[in-house]
Amino acid sequence: MVDLSTTYLGLSLKTPLVVSATPMQEDIDTIKKMAAAGASAVVLPSLFEEQLVAEQHELHHHTTFGTESFAEALTYFPEADEFHVGSDGYLEHITKAKQAVDIPIIASLNGASEGGWTSIAKQMASAGADALELNIYNIPTNFDESSQDVEAHYLNIARTVREAVDIPVAVKLSPFFSNMAYMAKQFVQTGINGLVLFNRFYQPDLDIEALEVNRKILLSTPHEMRLPLTWIALIYGRLDVDLAATTGIHNATDSLKMLMAGANVTMMASALFKHGIDHIKTVEADMRQWLEDHHYESVKQLQGSMSQLKSADPSAFERAQYVRAVSTLPSDYPLK
Repeated sequence: MVDLSTTYLGLSLKTPLVVSATPMQEDIDTIKKMAAAGASAVVLPSLFEEQLVAEQHELHHHTTFGTESFAEALTYFPEADEFHVGSDGYLEHITKAKQAVDIPIIASLNGASEGGWTSIAKQMASAGADALELNIYNIPTNFDESSQDVEAHYLNIARTVREAVDIPVAVKLSPFFSNMAYMAKQFVQTGINGLVLFNRFYQPDLDIEALEVNRKILLSTPHEMRLPLTWIALIYGRLDVDLAATTGIHNATDSLKMLMAGANVTMMASALFKHGIDHIKTVEADMRQWLEDHHYESVKQLQGSMSQLKSADPSAFERAQYVRAVSTLPSDYPLK
C-alpha cells in the first residue's frame, strides 16, 4: 500500500489533499462530509478584516459594500445576523468543527492592513484552530506608494501575527511582486511556517447594456495551476518553509504535478464546486493508483522530484525555457 501521508505546518496529514477556504465550510455537516470523503485538513472560510471593523465601529453597511472582490467571497457579505460576520460566531465555529472531525482545522484571516489582527488571531488559537492561514489580499492603488512600501506592509502583517500566536502560521499570497523569490525569503525570515501559492486575482467585468460593473466570480481552470507550479518548483529546497499549492488543482494529475514540484499539500475548492465533495475520493484513488503503477512507495518519495533543485534542466523553470516557448508555434496551430 502506497503511503500518502505528508506533513504541513508541523501537522501530520494522511494525504496531501486539503480543502481550501470556501463558503461551504460554514456548515459543520459539510465539514464532516469533507472529512469522510478523505480531506486531510480543512481551511475554514476567512474572517475578513472588514467584519472586525464593522463590529468595532458599527458601520456594517459601509464596510461590506462591494467586498465580494475578496479572495473566497462568492457573493456579498451576508447580513449581520449570520454567524460569519461576527468574530464570536467564527470562534464558536472553530470549536464546533474541532469537535465534529478528527482532521486539522485551519482558521483563516483575510485583510490588507496591519492593525487589529493579533487579538483575533490569539482567540482563534484558543478556540482550537490547529493552524492559521493569513490571507493578505491587497491591490495597491495609491500612486504614491512604492513597491518597497507595499512589501514592507505585507511583511509587517506577517511578522505581527506570527509573533502573536503559538500555532503554525501560513501566508496566502498573490504572485504580483517584483521579485517573488526575494519576498518568499523575507516571509520565511519573519518566522512564517508556510506559503500558500497563490491567491487568485479577481477582476470585475463590465456590463455594456446595464452600464454596471459585473462582479461575477469565475471558478478556476486547470491551466491556472502553472503559475504556482513554477514558483513552488523554484522555492522547494531553497527555503525552510512548507509549501501549499492552490489554484487550478482539479484532479489527481494536477496534485501529482504540484507534489513533484515540491508542494507539501495541494488545496482544492473550484473542483469541489464543480464535481461535489466526493470528488476528493476520486482524486485520492487516482493518485494512489498512479503511484502504485509507477512504483512509488510514498508521497514523500515523490515530493520535489521535479523541482528546479532536482531537475536535470534547471533552466526549464527560468528564462531559457520562456524564450524557447514563445518562439515555437503550438503543434496544433492550424496554419503551421
